Amino acid sequence: MEIPPKSPDGSEKSPQSKELLPSNTASTLCISSRSESVWTSESRSKWDIYHKPIIVMSVGAAVFLLGVVITSLSCIQISNKDVYKMCGPALLSMGLMLLVYGLVWIPIIRKKQKQRQKSPFLQRLKSFFFNR
Repeated sequence: MEIPPKSPDGSEKSPQSKELLPSNTASTLCISSRSESVWTSESRSKWDIYHKPIIVMSVGAAVFLLGVVITSLSCIQISNKDVYKMCGPALLSMGLMLLVYGLVWIPIIRKKQKQRQKSPFLQRLKSFFFNR
């Protein structure tokens, strides 16, 4: 006869009780976080809404300016000119990409905010089906 394993607190737990414990899988975590953040009707500040695109645009602008500086250093007679000629345009393009990405993200967020404000009936209907 097998002896059930003991837990750290000293109580014995059977294998059946382990199966009954709720599991925190990725799907339940995703559903709970979605139901809390997307479907709540409480108003949020502008920073809460737009902080991610602002951070992406700030990083993009910084990388773009760094690319401008490194590219301009390649025009001046400095040693390791080939390194500046390779890194400068790469940083320019990455910075510009992040800057444009953040600029496009803001109108998308505004459109989603307007859609949420227009349809309270659809919002209640979605929350009914997703919060089961």
